[in-house]
Amino acid sequence: MLGSIIMIMLFGFITGSLARLAVPGPDPMPVWLTVAIGLVGSAAGGAIAIGIWGKQTQGISIFAFIGAVLLVVAYRRFVQKRAILGPEALKFPERGFGVKRFRAQRQQLEDMARRGRFEQAATEADSNLQKLEDLHEAGILTDEELEEKKARLQAR
Repeated sequence: MLGSIIMIMLFGFITGSLARLAVPGPDPMPVWLTVAIGLVGSAAGGAIAIGIWGKQTQGISIFAFIGAVLLVVAYRRFVQKRAILGPEALKFPERGFGVKRFRAQRQQLEDMARRGRFEQAATEADSNLQKLEDLHEAGILTDEELEEKKARLQAR
């Protein structure tokens, strides 16, 4: 019983994911919505195929996929209120399930990257200052040259 439920959820996730990939543009949505789109689209598409050709039809999986794709299209059009095709479809959505969370995660990653670049630059500057100090102590740089090089490094 539990194994069947897990397999059905996995099937819904795979079908929903493929449906999301079939429609161009970004689709930030939670996993539960991807599974729901896959399951509902598969059920509707399969029911239509069975209604047309009967239970012995070979086209149920194609109709299940088409049903899921149509649900992704409907979600974009009516929930996200954005285009399905063209350049507008490639823009990041302003509304929908998971959009705020995705934006917050993206901002957090950008902040971490920015902070990492700053820390890396500070570490490099410290390392370069230490090298200059070592050259000065070894007698290779004079006091004036050391101050000039330090000023140049700090101006960067």
